[in-house]
Amino acid sequence: MPRVVGLLLAAGAGRRFGGPKALARTDGEPWVIRSARVLRDGGCDPIVVVVGAARDDVAALLDDTVTVIDAPDWAAGMGASLRAGVAAVVALDADAVLVHLVDLPDVGADVVGRLVAHAAPDVLARADYGHGPGHPVLIGRDHWVGVADAATGDRGARDYLARHAVTRVDCSDLADGTDVDAPPPMLGR
Repeated sequence: MPRVVGLLLAAGAGRRFGGPKALARTDGEPWVIRSARVLRDGGCDPIVVVVGAARDDVAALLDDTVTVIDAPDWAAGMGASLRAGVAAVVALDADAVLVHLVDLPDVGADVVGRLVAHAAPDVLARADYGHGPGHPVLIGRDHWVGVADAATGDRGARDYLARHAVTRVDCSDLADGTDVDAPPPMLGR
């Protein structure tokens, strides 16, 4: 069975959200903890979490089963986080990496597992929730250097993926896959 590293991008400051999304909570659980668990429960091992904004607060929430990687240039956008994460993953003995975003709280282990089932060194696959390509994205080892080289700004791997054949994995029966960019409305306003 192919080995898949779970790579969680959790470095952003969440300016539109009002603070780092990694620290946001659903039912009392921080999104960074939930997302790392979703990756593990979906079949990823090891789990690598990229931190940046609020790095100390985010890292303090994670236990020693997770590798925490700092993206010192996180403010430059998701591309910087992706480059830092892929650089850490290259040293690991794995066939693929599954890139997940911390601001997708409705994406569960079932979505991750569906993508992990496609793992191979030459694969490029991503979740599709019925409204176009989404996250997580499965990137085989053969593509790691190209993805890291192409990752810039907030585009992440988008340009690289646009130039290659990518398998869309239908996950519309499992989640909505919409990233959360605004905090829930306050009650009693």
